Amino acid sequence: MRPKALFVVTLFIVLASLSCLSQQAEVPEFALIGAYSYLSTPSLNLTQRGFDGELGVNLRSWLALGGDFSYQSGHSSLLPTYLSSSAQALLAPILPHLPPGFILAVPYNSATYTYEVGPQFNYRRLTKITFFGRPSLGAIHGKFTARPDNPLLAKIVAGLTGPTLGKSDTRVFYGFGGGIVWEVTPHFGIGVASDYVHYNLFSDLLDRGRNSARITVGTKVGFGKNIIK
Repeated sequence: MRPKALFVVTLFIVLASLSCLSQQAEVPEFALIGAYSYLSTPSLNLTQRGFDGELGVNLRSWLALGGDFSYQSGHSSLLPTYLSSSAQALLAPILPHLPPGFILAVPYNSATYTYEVGPQFNYRRLTKITFFGRPSLGAIHGKFTARPDNPLLAKIVAGLTGPTLGKSDTRVFYGFGGGIVWEVTPHFGIGVASDYVHYNLFSDLLDRGRNSARITVGTKVGFGKNIIK
């Protein structure tokens, strides 16, 4: 996590902890969340930003079931060391013929979509604070488009991706996540969440599976009947 993001999360937790300490008396049946999303994949030196939307149903005060959709986009450069052995084998005959000083780094644009459904476990023993944890399991769809900045690099990329200079892939991801919500009122809150996931997009091109961390910061709106009896 970058220092600025860590500072924001820490500050939020400290401020929220100043709230009074007694159990929540009202929990609306439904929760709708809209948030800013930050997705980091260190092994690709890739940072993406976008938005996250969630809709949940509180079945019990401690248990919710919901769905999550997020979209992030960003850009980076693809290096030969990131490639699978089969992709590197395709490059091997070309490398000795490259001009002196030629840098084989391919700029690209990336877009990532995630779709997730599952349970969330809530701790509501504090009036204004909800802590939660959840498994992360769903589908991740990735798209990348290479942006070679010279004709030779474009020709090399076309040998790996085809004439479109891009690829897309959909795989399962898994991991875990959690966060905290400051319950400003029973029907409005401000939350911070993080998820750590593993997946294996573009396995024909990249050398291994990747780990990513996603941080979301946004607002929660609660509606429906009070499930606390």
